[in-house]
Amino acid sequence: MTSLQSLVDAACVSPAIPGAVALVSRGGETEVAITGQRTLGGEPMTRDTGFRIASLTKPITAAATMVLVERGRLGLDESVASLLPELARPSVLRSVTGPVDEPSNLVPAKRPITVRDLLTFQAGHGMPDSFDAPIVSVLSERLGEGPPRPQQRPAPDEWMSRLAGVPMVHHPGEGWTYNLGSEILGVLLARASAWTLGEVLTDTVLGPNGMDDTAFWTDRTDRLASLYLRDGTDLELVDPPEGQWSRSPPFESGAGGLVSTVDDWHAFGRMLLAGGVHDGHRVLAEESVTAMMTSYVDGGPGHPFLGGQGWGFGGSVDIRQIDPWNVPGRYGWVGGTGTAGYVIPSSDTVVVWLTQVELRSPEDFTAMGEVLTYAADPDA
Repeated sequence: MTSLQSLVDAACVSPAIPGAVALVSRGGETEVAITGQRTLGGEPMTRDTGFRIASLTKPITAAATMVLVERGRLGLDESVASLLPELARPSVLRSVTGPVDEPSNLVPAKRPITVRDLLTFQAGHGMPDSFDAPIVSVLSERLGEGPPRPQQRPAPDEWMSRLAGVPMVHHPGEGWTYNLGSEILGVLLARASAWTLGEVLTDTVLGPNGMDDTAFWTDRTDRLASLYLRDGTDLELVDPPEGQWSRSPPFESGAGGLVSTVDDWHAFGRMLLAGGVHDGHRVLAEESVTAMMTSYVDGGPGHPFLGGQGWGFGGSVDIRQIDPWNVPGRYGWVGGTGTAGYVIPSSDTVVVWLTQVELRSPEDFTAMGEVLTYAADPDA
């Protein structure tokens, strides 16, 4: 019978993936598999190895947002303009294929951006379905959108100033665009609390869930895996343990900036499955968890980001079975640094996959897909 360990071992037989840590938890039983090395030729992976989790940050940011909503600091359907005046009068592209800075291609937004819009990625700012649209290069050049490089981005106020000059792809509520919803939420949470985003996350989610190894940087570089990029058959070192995540970044990214461990993200997933409770203490209201894990957007078959699934608050929601790993109601997401984290309410399952090769080619997804498929089978 296939085991999680055998799947993870097979993924690291070739140098395609230097190492990995995976976890599948069903109810009271947890299976953890560890293999390979933190750095090529270096120390072996361990259960407490830290990884740059990239977009697995998004559900955590969404949960923190819901805590502030519960505390009355934010309203789901209130305009964000009072805290983010840079977005008080946004403009929208008439045509996403047209020029970004041409006044004739811009119109005023039909209505204000709300907190709900940011959570569901329907606010208007972000990556469109067409990767060759002119707005894509603008997002990269002006805002640093792309693979996470935390030391290369401006501080939040400067970032927001730049964002104010970038038009939206669609009117609020009239489309879905990737990533920037969580980035903007990060700035919103910090301003709403008069804290840094890291302090907000610690107060609302990380601390209450005992996620002590999750932060925007770490001084435990001895436990941090290296980050690689595939270059043909070789792996190119992108970031060593003492690199960009070893010190506080100028911009704490609510979309993809966190470092974490398999047990920390597992604790977060278990809290969601328990209706917002961790270790007997309530972190989120059950209604907030339900709101997070409800689909508000249908990506439709062939969607370049959603792959035919829906989107809730800060994560995807499976609404149809297209691939072997799809389970209706499954909530979570994938990180571009080679990570994945999902909860499956129907089988009381959490699955976490952590490795250190950026996802750029189909073979980078192969091992992840096998682990997610294993987790989707309640009889595995």
